[in-house]
Amino acid sequence: MSTDFVMQKLRYDEDALAPVISAETISFHYGKHLQTYVNNLNKLIEGTEFAESSLVEIAAKAQGAIGNNAGQVLNHNLYFEQFTPHPKCSEPKGNLAEAIQKSFGSFAEMKQKMNAAATSLFGSGWAWLCADAEDKLSIMQMANADNPLRRGSRPILTFDVWEHAYYLDYQNRRADYLSALWSIIDWDVVEGRLVCHNVFQDF
Repeated sequence: MSTDFVMQKLRYDEDALAPVISAETISFHYGKHLQTYVNNLNKLIEGTEFAESSLVEIAAKAQGAIGNNAGQVLNHNLYFEQFTPHPKCSEPKGNLAEAIQKSFGSFAEMKQKMNAAATSLFGSGWAWLCADAEDKLSIMQMANADNPLRRGSRPILTFDVWEHAYYLDYQNRRADYLSALWSIIDWDVVEGRLVCHNVFQDF
């Protein structure tokens, strides 16, 4: 019997992130695109070696259609979970701030590199802030449904640059969309991904 993956619930109302991300974009991006990936994944894994696997295991190992749909479910779960309409702070604190300082020199430098990776990615994909086994941070630029787990790294923060993530709100102004995202990041969630290595078991 296959694992039945379900939609991860949003931590906020559909209109709560406006004007950075509109209710209309959430309705399509979360309600339709992500739902389709979840539905497809459940159908695709039936009768396969991944039928009893976790989402993380599938996203890290599977190839082809199964890998693409699992990757998109995981990637979107991480993306939607990391936002809040009322951030406690405008930049990271604690362990995450220390790791950023150590790896990039400053938060401003990390932010610039993350924006550059996301802005310059040709076509559809994701920009990632990742951590290795020693919690050293790096930025990865990945196409389509790829994710850091396939490269042996732990995803910490991600920006979705598929056009459906921003086109209703920003049209072709990808850089404006990326600049706005920084104002709704829940840094407690992001830090949790750094300090708790088992956090991805929940996805």
